[in-house]
Amino acid sequence: MEKAEDILKNTIQKAREGNQIAFSNLLDTFWNDVYRFQLARTKNENDAEDITIQTFSKAFDKISTYDDSYEFKTWLLAISKNLHVDLIRKQKRNVLDSTESGNGEAISRVLDDAPTAEDLLITEQNLATLLQHIKKLKPHYQRVINLRYFNEMSYAGIAHELGEPVNNVKVKLLRAKKLLSEIIKKK
Repeated sequence: MEKAEDILKNTIQKAREGNQIAFSNLLDTFWNDVYRFQLARTKNENDAEDITIQTFSKAFDKISTYDDSYEFKTWLLAISKNLHVDLIRKQKRNVLDSTESGNGEAISRVLDDAPTAEDLLITEQNLATLLQHIKKLKPHYQRVINLRYFNEMSYAGIAHELGEPVNNVKVKLLRAKKLLSEIIKKK
């Protein structure tokens, strides 16, 4: 009978080779640890969930750099901590930028939020372009994007529709958005 440590090492190795089931197993095994860690730091369920999703996405993208001499959980928590620090820095920068520009600009944006005919035309063109980019994704990524953003389904609804765990749907959606972003940046 294999020890838990050996099973984990085997799962990590399979994940390095691109095995999706191994990724799912790692996600299921460590999701609660990372989420609780972030919930304690952020005191906000939405932020904790978003950072946890980003943590797994980044970890799975960089799994080839994982050093076996450290615990996998510790590596995940370090990634998660760094993402949280980056978020705090970004928020501070945004607050500073908005206070430096003054309130006049913010007030004018709020008052003039009705779209013009030109705005509507640009939005239509951007939507058509976005749909073309989405069609370049693999079908399972197209489906999860369509269900979330065009059918406006919840994560739970998508999970039920696809017959997958909610955590897998979240990670799949994050990967789809990353891939879509890369496609758009290439243009």
